[in-house]
Amino acid sequence: MTAVSFQAGGRLWLLLGVAALAAVYVVQQLRRKHYAVRFTNLALLDRIAPRRPAWRRHVPAVAFLLAMTILGIAFAKPSRPVKVPRERATIVMAIDVSLSMEATDVEPTRIEAAKDAAASFVDLLPGRLNLGLVAFSGNAQVLVAPTTDHNLVKRSIDLLELGPRTAVGEAVFLSLQSINTVPSEPGQAKPPARIVLMSDGETTVGRPNEMAARAANEARVPVYTIAFGTDDGTVAVEGRLVPVPVNRDALRQLAEGTGATAFDATTGDELRDVYRDIGSSIGFRTVPQEVTSWFVGLGLLFALAAAGGSLLWSSRLP
Repeated sequence: MTAVSFQAGGRLWLLLGVAALAAVYVVQQLRRKHYAVRFTNLALLDRIAPRRPAWRRHVPAVAFLLAMTILGIAFAKPSRPVKVPRERATIVMAIDVSLSMEATDVEPTRIEAAKDAAASFVDLLPGRLNLGLVAFSGNAQVLVAPTTDHNLVKRSIDLLELGPRTAVGEAVFLSLQSINTVPSEPGQAKPPARIVLMSDGETTVGRPNEMAARAANEARVPVYTIAFGTDDGTVAVEGRLVPVPVNRDALRQLAEGTGATAFDATTGDELRDVYRDIGSSIGFRTVPQEVTSWFVGLGLLFALAAAGGSLLWSSRLP
């Protein structure tokens, strides 16, 4: 359920006036009933007065009080949180293309499942958001500099090729360099940036993850990591099976060291879910949207109901 907040919450004190009106109305009705019973010839009244449902005379008053309550809430400027696309942001996807991504513990292979999920992630992002692609194995390479041409990124994902060794730290450094190529608009702060890094292994070459995390921290660029694969993954090397388990701890330390979140995915479906979660959190921002008009409209409906009921049952306005 979407929470409602108020941009002018102090005005809600005016609802005490509505509560006071309701209290006065109840007291008057009780006094009126007491007076009628005390001074009316009930036997004569029962013969000459038409019988009318007692509740009808209360409907206009209740509708009027509801209208005042809702209009009082509207005066406090209610708002609800909504997600809007980021127009000035940069995301760089860094995808592990080391030989261990040939493992078939994820169908059909880790790399093919990764390509499919990454392409789905691209489709999820707002069109005006800058998106880049870095591939890394023994070294890191910028395949697509940050661009709004998301179709180019998807085509480049399809062309990913595997290589030996894993350089996670170098992938982070190169992603940061790629982000720095995005110009800032005159008079505006540098747009926010994020790195989404997917890997199934640990750093075997290049600068260590700790150094990369410090560099990302200094640049204020969170690095979201996805540990992809299972602990039972193997690849064939010269006719023998070599285990390629996922080093989740190393990737978690990298993410948490930059103020980001580490995710685990053991199947292609889980990986798509992870990308969806990341995309909704960094591709969009939550802003308050005023919904005063909704409350004003509802308040007017109750006011009309109060007026209509009063005219119908007493031939006068409340």
